[in-house]
Formats: sequence, structure tokens, C-alpha cells
Amino acid sequence: MTAARVEVSTFLPAPAERVWDMVLQPATLAQVSAPLLRFAPRAGAFPERWTAGEYQMGVKLFGLIPLDDQIVGIEFPPQPASGFALRDNGRACARDGGPGGLITRWDHLMLVQPEGTGTRYTDRVEVAAGALTFAAAAFARTLYRHRQTNWRRLFA
Repeated sequence: MTAARVEVSTFLPAPAERVWDMVLQPATLAQVSAPLLRFAPRAGAFPERWTAGEYQMGVKLFGLIPLDDQIVGIEFPPQPASGFALRDNGRACARDGGPGGLITRWDHLMLVQPEGTGTRYTDRVEVAAGALTFAAAAFARTLYRHRQTNWRRLFA
């Protein structure tokens, strides 16, 4: 299996501009990923807002079990006609930033689109991990469902 695609979408009762503003804040990543995943920057602190570039971070499952380090590769693709898009074309890496890790591809697109009185928020990811691609895709689905549950709690 070369790659698997996972897509999870939810409705948020807030304007798209407000959701987009939160997507751009690394603090929101930490908030919606907890307690399943915890992130720690490897160099200094996270910026207040994501800008295009690469950010290396340590990742812990449930805040306890170290996973491979991750490079979050922030890109701003062409924006949809209605809404906003952010791409994390990251990858797993060794702690020193060199190649490593089980997951060889993690191409994550976040879409924020106005819908009715609120916003449609979508996580779409293509993941590859060799023989473990199916397991990595199952984890991605669990992760994005968890994150979207927490997104809904932010606006409850």
C-alpha cells in the first residue's frame, strides 16, 4: 500500500474568519490535540501564529509515551474561492532532525469554509508508512475525530 487518504469533517457554530484565526495559532493545535497528543517545540517556543516554514517538535502519546519527532511543514496553498486552507506537509524525523520514523508521508490539509450560520472544518490527510500504512491511517482517523470533538467543545 503506497498511501491512504483520510478525511474527517465537522460543523462549527462560528464564523469562518474566527475559526481560521484559531487554526493559525499553535496554541489551538495543543488545545485540540490534548490529551491524546502533546507537542513540545525542539527549538525555543512556538510562534504566536503559524507562518510558512518548518517547525520541529517532540510528540508524546497521552503526554507520556514519546513518539517520533515531527517536522510540521506549514504551507499556504492557493485559497479556495470560499474559505481558507492551510497545509502541513510534515514528516517524522529523528530527534536531530534527520530522516527517521515509521511514517514517511503525512500531507495534511485543513479546510475552513463558510456553511450556513457557521463553518465547515475539514481535516484531509494522505499518509504513508510502508506496511503500516493501514495502521497509520487508522490512527489519523482517530486523531482527527478527537481533534474535531475538541474543536466543537471550543465553540459549545
